[in-house]
Parts: sequence; structure tokens; C-alpha cells
Amino acid sequence: MNDALQLFDQMPQPHTKAFNIMIRAFIKARTPADAVVLFLRMLNTSIDPDKHTFCCILKACSHLNSLHLGKQVHGCAIKRALYCEEFVLNSLIHMYASCGDVSNARNLFDEMPERGVVTWNAMFAGYFKVGDWKQVISLFRNKLELDAEFDEVTLIIVLTACGRLGVVDLGRWIEGHIDENRMHRNQNLVTSLVDMYAKCGQVDKARNLFDEMESRDVVAWSAMISGYSQWNRCREALKLFHDMQRAAVDPNEVTMVSVLSSCAVLGATETGKWVHSYIERKHLPVTVNLGTALVEFYAKCGLIANSLETFEMMPTRNAWSWTVIIQGLASNGRGDEALRFFSLMLEENFEPNDLTFIAVLSACSHGGLVDEGRRLFHAMSHVYGIEPRIEHYGIMVDILGRFGRIHEAFDFVREMPIQPNAIIWRTLLASCKIHKNVEIGEQCLRQLMKLEPRHSGDYILLSNIYSSVGRCDDAVRLRNHMKEEGIKKTPGCSSIEVGGAMHEFFAEDSAHPLSVEIYEKVDEMMMRIKEAGYVPDVAEARIDAEEDEKEMSVSHHSEKLAIAFGLLGSIPGAAIRVSKNLRVCRDCHQATKLISKVYEREIVVRDRSRFHHFKDGFCSCNDYW
Repeated sequence: MNDALQLFDQMPQPHTKAFNIMIRAFIKARTPADAVVLFLRMLNTSIDPDKHTFCCILKACSHLNSLHLGKQVHGCAIKRALYCEEFVLNSLIHMYASCGDVSNARNLFDEMPERGVVTWNAMFAGYFKVGDWKQVISLFRNKLELDAEFDEVTLIIVLTACGRLGVVDLGRWIEGHIDENRMHRNQNLVTSLVDMYAKCGQVDKARNLFDEMESRDVVAWSAMISGYSQWNRCREALKLFHDMQRAAVDPNEVTMVSVLSSCAVLGATETGKWVHSYIERKHLPVTVNLGTALVEFYAKCGLIANSLETFEMMPTRNAWSWTVIIQGLASNGRGDEALRFFSLMLEENFEPNDLTFIAVLSACSHGGLVDEGRRLFHAMSHVYGIEPRIEHYGIMVDILGRFGRIHEAFDFVREMPIQPNAIIWRTLLASCKIHKNVEIGEQCLRQLMKLEPRHSGDYILLSNIYSSVGRCDDAVRLRNHMKEEGIKKTPGCSSIEVGGAMHEFFAEDSAHPLSVEIYEKVDEMMMRIKEAGYVPDVAEARIDAEEDEKEMSVSHHSEKLAIAFGLLGSIPGAAIRVSKNLRVCRDCHQATKLISKVYEREIVVRDRSRFHHFKDGFCSCNDYW
């Protein structure tokens, strides 16, 4: 470039074509600002630009993302009567679309008497850039009605829109078009099909297409892993990630974010830590998305210190990064710190959104901060202009109910401006169980039977309330009703990662290859914690267990089996991390506190709603959960 520029400067009177060559060269060399400077020099020396000049300089405006400069170039083209040239119009549409002004791009597009594939694709690309997926679909349907020509670039953009909106019928039509026209050799197009089906929930269909691909690049692997992760098929996501490593394909940011998300859901701590070390070894840039995924992974695995450290080291953050760390602190029992981070977020001039308020209200709920919760709920609409959604009302019900203000919570539900859903009534029912309120608990179940009559957990909650107040006949009656209606209880399931592999346990489970050793360890645990003062809470036993079986029933809950396996499979002193699909019961909570003391282990249990960090006989929730 230096040699070319030196020769150019030696020309006594550079002509239009010479300027065009140099402007195009600067753009190709990724120095669009130099192209703009040369264009100004061209105007100052009274050399007339032609349609090729304007095409190039508008491309430079797009690269610079300068709408202001692009409009000036547009004005210049009008003055020289060149803006009606098809080349120039296409470049103008592309410039406006690339700079986010899709309205002006669409005006120019609609005024064109004839539009080629390039023109259509410029408009599609504009909607793609601003994420207006509905307009992409609408424009493509309009294109089909006009029987206008399209190419593979068009189809890739439209398939992306289909995936984002779940428009699987149009995606299938495109697949049929690809089959008819034998376009399977285009790897990017097939990858877009895989991504579309995966995002639309047809993950097995996506996998079939993926397996049929002759070669797969990182984008194809990432699309498939992301699909598994998005639809909560996290084990398959991690398995495919290991296959990707064996195929010697280096992951990219999208891969890493999806893998970290799957690790967070499964509690796969070691795999997630390996991903973090890989990012550091490969010197991958920690973008906002990747950094936030790391923060969320550590928080959801109960490693809140690592989460905080990662958050502090992020070069840039956005509102979602702050929301994730606030939610992480809240769910790990550090409500006061979560609220402090919310204040820091406001000081840093990040605008909170509805998800941020879910996080801060959760902090109030887990910490029993009723007055602060009320203040923040009020501030949502009155200070920040955010109308509370059903999730915010649900957390307010939890704040009041968990604290024991059952009647106040009940009144709050009845006075809600939006119709309470099953989650609202279920939240209140759970609080009735904690505080043994039969009357309102029965009213909650009546409402739930209208909304979700076959949800087993609701019947179990009221049955437990009856048992806790000595109304065992009513508890049995309710369980019998479940059997008559064929309503099956969701089994408790606990998972633990040992040696880089995930292991699952169900209550009174004997499917594990080491079940004999595990049950022996459970018996040892029970004996040792009884010596430390443990008394089994047989109210948490199976309702159909005989009196002499109840103690054994509670000792074989899924998290106790997982903890026993953790003690067997880890080195002395190592932390044990367990994930459970249901709420931790009172007996397991009390037992785990004593196990942590007797075995001198930190035990982290993630249940359906929060983390419990057990250490030295205490829990981070302070028995408030």
C-alpha cells in the first residue's frame, strides 16, 4: 500500500479511475478512514467521482458504522445525479441497513422499480443486523409472492430468522428447496438448517442433518451444541463437545458459552473449570458474553468466590453481567451483598431491567428482607418505569409468605392486577407448608386444581402440611386421591460430579454399580451424625412407609446417597457438590449440617430454588429457605 500510495502521489493529475483503485485498496486493507480522506481529497481537487467511487465510499461508511457520513455521501450522490444508478442505490441500501437505519434503507428499497438479488440481500442483511426477524420473514414471503430470485445468502439469513422465531414450517420449505436444487454441498447453508431445527426444538432432526454433513466446521459444531444446551439436553451437549475435541476442531466463543451453560445446569464443575483454563491457555478474548457465561457458571455451581473474581476481572460489563452476579449472590445466600452490587450497578450508570429486579427481589426473599423487598417492588414502576410481570409478583408472595405473613401474602395475591397463575398459588402453598397453615393451604390447592390439576407436587405439599399438624388421615386421603387419578409424584433426583463424570441418584436407588458400598457409607454416616445429636425427622418419610421403615426411608433420600458417594469418591477435605431437582427437605438439611461437621467437609447443595453451603455444622441459609 505504501508503494502504491507513493506512485499515486507522484501522478501529476490523478484521474477518477486511479482514485477508485486507491479507495478500493484502502477498504480492502481494512483502513476505511483512509479511503474517506482520499475521497475528500478527490472532491477538493475537482476530480468527478463516478458510480464506482460512490459504491466504494459508501462501503467505507458501512465499515466505519458512520450514518452521519453516509448521509453526506448520499447528498453528494444526489447533487451529481448518480444516486439513481443501481450500483449506487444498492450501496446506499446496504450503508443505511448496516448503520442500523433500516427505515431509510426500506424507503430506498421500496422506491426501486427493479430489484436484483443483491438489492434484496442488502435489505435482508439490514434487518438481520438489527435483529428484526419478523421483517426478515415478512420480506421473504413477499419475495416468494413476487416470484423474485434468491440465492444461498438469502436462505441463510431467512433460516436464521426462522430459528429465532420458531417458524419451522418456512424452515422445512427451505429444506425442501435445498433438496430439490441439490444445494447440500454448501456447508454454510446446511449449518444454517441445523441451527434452525435446533433452535426450533427439533433437536433430533438437527442432529440427523449434522451427522450427514461431509465436513463440519466450528460453526456447525457450535450450532448443534447450542441446540442441545438451549433445550436442556445438557449431557448430550457435553458429550458432543468431547466429540468436537476428538475431531480436533477448536471451539469458538459460541461453543464455550453453550458448554458453560450446560455445565452450570448440570453442576459439572470440573468440566467448566477446564473450559475456563482452556480460554486462558488459548488467550481467547473474554467478551461480555463469554465473561458473563463464566460468572453464571461459577455462581450456579456454588463457587461464588470464583464468580466474583471472574466478574471483577471482566474488561467490559453490561446490564446482564450485573444481573447475573446479583442473582448469583442472592441464590448463594448473600442477599445483603447482592443488594450492595445493585447499588454499585446504579452508580456505574447501568440501567436495571425487569430481569435485574427478579434478581434483587430474590435476594430479599432468600434473606428475609421484607421491607426492602416492598420498597424495590414499588420502585420498579414508580422510579424505573418497569411494569411488574407475573414473576415479580411471585417473588413478592414468596417474600411475604416465607417470612410468615401468610394472610398478608394471600391478600396480596387476591389484589393482584393480573390473574395469578399456578406458580403464584404454588409459591403461597409452599409457604403454608413452612408455617403449617392448613386453611390457606387448602384454598391454594383448590385454585391449583383448576389451573394444573395433575401437578403432583401440589398434593404432596398439602399432604405434608396435614402430616405436620397431626392430620394423618387427611394426608393419606390426599395421597390416595393422587393414586386414583393416576397422578405420580416427581421423584427426587440428586446428581454429583466425581472424576469428571456425572452420577445420578434417586431415593432408595440401587441402580449405581457401587450401590453396596454407597449404602454402607450411608449407614456409617447416619450412625456418626446420631452420635453428634441427629434425630431423624420421620415426617419426611414416604407416606406409605411402615412405622419401622420410616427412619430408613429418610436416610435413603437421594441427596444422602449422593453425599455418601461423594465421600467415597473424593479425597479427604475436598468439597462435595450436589444438585437436586426438588427442594431440600428438613431432615436432609439437618443431616447435611451435621455431616459437614462430623466429616469436616464443605458440602454445597443446589436445590430447586437456592444454594445451601454447609460447613462446620451450619448452613449459609441460616435455616431460612
